[in-house]
Amino acid sequence: MQKAMKIAIVDDEQDMRQSISQWLALSGYDTETFPSAEEALKKLGPDYPGIVISDIKMPGMDGMAFLKKLMGSDSSLPVIMITGHGDVPMAVEAMRLGAFDFLEKPFNPDKMTALAKKAANARRLTMDNRQLRKELSDGGQIMKKLIGTSPVMERLREDILDLGQADGHVLIDGETGTGKTLVAHALHAVGARAGKKFVLISCAALEEDALAKRLFGPMQPEDSQLPAIEEARGGTLVLEDVEALSDSLQARLLNAINEQGMPGETRIVAISNLQEQDRTCEDVLRPDLFYRLAALRITVPPLRQRGEDILTLFTRLGEQFADEYGCEAPQVTAQEAAQLLQAPWPGNVRQLINVAERAVLQSRRGSGTIASLLMSDHEEMQPVMTTEGKPLKEYVEAFERMLIDNTMRRHKGSIASVMEELCLPRRTLNEKMAKYGLQRADYL
Repeated sequence: MQKAMKIAIVDDEQDMRQSISQWLALSGYDTETFPSAEEALKKLGPDYPGIVISDIKMPGMDGMAFLKKLMGSDSSLPVIMITGHGDVPMAVEAMRLGAFDFLEKPFNPDKMTALAKKAANARRLTMDNRQLRKELSDGGQIMKKLIGTSPVMERLREDILDLGQADGHVLIDGETGTGKTLVAHALHAVGARAGKKFVLISCAALEEDALAKRLFGPMQPEDSQLPAIEEARGGTLVLEDVEALSDSLQARLLNAINEQGMPGETRIVAISNLQEQDRTCEDVLRPDLFYRLAALRITVPPLRQRGEDILTLFTRLGEQFADEYGCEAPQVTAQEAAQLLQAPWPGNVRQLINVAERAVLQSRRGSGTIASLLMSDHEEMQPVMTTEGKPLKEYVEAFERMLIDNTMRRHKGSIASVMEELCLPRRTLNEKMAKYGLQRADYL
């Protein structure tokens, strides 16, 4: 479940502080009060996980000086100012300085709650984006997102680490939903450009004129961005759906690459989503551009080739969604594990995410099966049919590994509790954990 958003209430009048705090607490917010701006500044840092509501007229440091201090520390922090009747010009000045909005006394509590909700949503988005940027700049963290112990995933991680250190441009291809954009982030995060700009452009999302302007300019004085080719200078420019580039834009991109020389100052990572069997990215792009972009190449494996990684991913996703919805994660039976392993997964990881979320919602309602979810995605698919025949032994071992992994995770690495729940002697449990590469230290 999401934590309640914090709201710092700053007002020298105790009754006002308490009434605002009580009303917002009833609306589900985690409130804290301060009698002065000076006291509040001791607590409110640049990454304060909430918003601020402050009176403008206070003894000592007034609300305007307080606002300037907060904006100097974190210009994205939403600050709602409370002003008395007749002080609207002052409130307008506060908005110019960066205040989120203002309330004029006496104010309607419902209006205050609605404004607080709007500010809290803006703050949550800011904090989520900061966390994402932090994770995407941390090579170790982003590599952990590439979950799986299958040979194809081990190879993928090795390729990312190897190519991340190189200077050449990279082409990433693979089926839709396999995580190609995540791989592009990982390439940037593990290389020498990790601290530099990472710019991502979807070539299929813009009309040709808009795409040309976004990539190469010219930009107008009112535009807040540089052309992407300039914005990413020294870092990484990712071009999703590179096959959507027109002939003229392909020529301009090739010219920009040639002007950089070797090695290129800006690394270009091209992502191809071309799925037609009789056409490839090589068929669509002009040869001189294709061979420049494909100097290095990574093909992201489809989910159906990742074996028991499917169960590992499904379990992790189930736990995340169960935590989000405030319920227990669904327990997967042996038959359901086989069905997950046997499914063709044309939508790959993206499809698995959807199935995991729906499985959690079904479990919360106490109805439905994983087989029914798979059938709804592929009406023509038989629940126990597989696109790639595998021995029964492989399915049994995959389920056994998932069962031990889930139980170890649930009991936080307590060997005694796992032995009791699974009715396994210590030696047998140790042997099976060694066989499946499970280590107790990973669950503590």
